[in-house]
Amino acid sequence: MFGGLATVPSNSPHLRKSGSRPVVSDLGVSDNENGAEEGFLNLTEANDMKGGSMPISTAAIMPSPALLWRFKVLLFFVWGFICCKIGWDSVMRMSVDLRDLFLYEAFLYYNPLLLVTMMVWFWGINLWVFAQANVNYAKIFDLDQNHLTHREIWKCATWMTIVVPTSMTAYLYLYSHGEVSLAASQPVLLYAAVAMILIFPFDIFYLSSRFYLLRTLWRIVLPLQAISFSDFFLADILTSMSKVLSDLERSVCRMVHRQVATIAWFEADSVCGSHSVAIPLVLVLPYLFRLFQCLRQYKDTGEKTTLLNALKYSTAVPVIYLSALKYHVFPEKWTNFYRPLWLLSGVLNSLYSFYWDVTRDWDLSGFTRIFKFGKAHLLSNLIHGRKWVYFWVISSNLILRCTWTYKLSSHLRHNYLTVFAITALEIFRRFQWVFFRVENEWNKMNSKSNIQLSMSDTANEEERLLVSNGHNV
Repeated sequence: MFGGLATVPSNSPHLRKSGSRPVVSDLGVSDNENGAEEGFLNLTEANDMKGGSMPISTAAIMPSPALLWRFKVLLFFVWGFICCKIGWDSVMRMSVDLRDLFLYEAFLYYNPLLLVTMMVWFWGINLWVFAQANVNYAKIFDLDQNHLTHREIWKCATWMTIVVPTSMTAYLYLYSHGEVSLAASQPVLLYAAVAMILIFPFDIFYLSSRFYLLRTLWRIVLPLQAISFSDFFLADILTSMSKVLSDLERSVCRMVHRQVATIAWFEADSVCGSHSVAIPLVLVLPYLFRLFQCLRQYKDTGEKTTLLNALKYSTAVPVIYLSALKYHVFPEKWTNFYRPLWLLSGVLNSLYSFYWDVTRDWDLSGFTRIFKFGKAHLLSNLIHGRKWVYFWVISSNLILRCTWTYKLSSHLRHNYLTVFAITALEIFRRFQWVFFRVENEWNKMNSKSNIQLSMSDTANEEERLLVSNGHNV
């Protein structure tokens, strides 16, 4: 018995792969067989202990998660310091007269992806707050069970935070050291890698989430179907990133025409210059997409408020095109006629958008319910039910709505750092907007569910009363 080969039953869990279905054991197996197997296993454990060959647990030699997290944070800061040091030394190697142009070009290629990275970080914070406040955002956006959580969003943002500045540092270093061709390849490789990851057809890199994003973008470009919440929600976010899309167009244009790390783009009237007609065209696209969505909603629902919403997005068109006219009309005509119109249209767009945010997109009756977390948390104690949240969100939204006109105006782009800061502030304003817009939608969904549930209960009660009285319907 003990000298023969031990046989393990076919339904043993040790033979199953992780995640596979368990095999149901046969009911005819006798208790004697089970007892024999237990005795054999106990004897084997005893022999192993006597021989001193007890296996060492892998969990015992693994460092704690907190220690691993601290080590990763340390590596992240060391990497950031190295990138800043190499980038600064590379910029200082350039002559003073070319340094500003050199930084402007490098900033053009990388600031769109840096701002997208910032938006991804903010979106992860949004999802974390939704999870803490028990807001079912998966139901709101019609997500499947494999949707990304805030932890996975932050993981993607971390990799973007590492890859984009690393490529920018390599560009600065190679260009300042005379390796112009290698420097020119850095942004090209980065943009190509981003595009390949987005359209990669295999089941890696969160395929279902990438497909969901691309499908939603396609529905935004061609609103041939009923508009869902996720459709116009993402389209609203794109309006805040219109400057990002415009810089992406200019960067890709220079890559296609092989103007990266050259002086060909110095001419403002060139095909990829700062006076290109493609700049206002790309700037206005997100607003046109949103305008067409509103018209589609009016066709489907007949609600007149969708027409007023469409009017709001149409007010951005004069701001963009009146600004672009500065480079195509005489200076006197611009100063005396077109600039006052541009200022008037900018004020109208800012105030109309602010009014719509406060009265339509948000629900002021429950302004801070979104921050009422299910568990006690410092952030919830600081924000939930506080009056300063009202004043901060409304005042900051008004101010940033007005400064957003600066970014939409192509003739005010001379200081690229100022434009970058204003664009970052607009992304922060949209980050705040997301909380209350999603909360408002969640409240609407709950109110509809409660109404349907009450109607169902009323019908059941009436039917019960009729049956108890002996009536047949």
